[in-house]
Amino acid sequence: MQALSNERLLAIIQENSINRALLAILPTLQIPHCMLTAGCLFQTFWNHRSGQPAEWGIKDYDIAYFDEDLSWEAEDRIIARVHQACAHLGANIEVRNQARVHLWYEAKFGAHYPPLQKVTDGIDRYLIRSTCLGVDVDTGELYSTHGLDELQNDRLRLNELNPQPELFRVKAASYRARWPWLILGE
Repeated sequence: MQALSNERLLAIIQENSINRALLAILPTLQIPHCMLTAGCLFQTFWNHRSGQPAEWGIKDYDIAYFDEDLSWEAEDRIIARVHQACAHLGANIEVRNQARVHLWYEAKFGAHYPPLQKVTDGIDRYLIRSTCLGVDVDTGELYSTHGLDELQNDRLRLNELNPQPELFRVKAASYRARWPWLILGE
């Protein structure tokens, strides 16, 4: 099997019409250090692999950005701007300032979360290694913490940069319920 390249994965990501629209709209909104990230990327790939429609089973579309203004009001303004610009897409779009995650993560997930220094730090800490992906909305470049081998080989492994076995199990079970051919562990 030929290795999955960044260019090939980006082309597959664009098969999802909502991803395509978001990657066209987001650069116009002037959001600092903005990336389209998480499930809408790797789940589009899994849909491609399994012959499902590109948007099938994707619960939300995550937008991560990094702004040193840690106020809820500043984040809320960005969320409102994105929701207004993207309302016509009819998708659940979640927008989060990665500079603020440490302020609420422990209360929501029960684990300490150190402050992040840049938007990709959040991507690096996703629970499952093969899902640590983002697309920079300004450059169109793909970011992948651990490379693409595990994604290409359908592997779901705990990310050692955020080792939370119970949360990993829940997340992996959710993915395997929709894409049962995914493989846990090594």
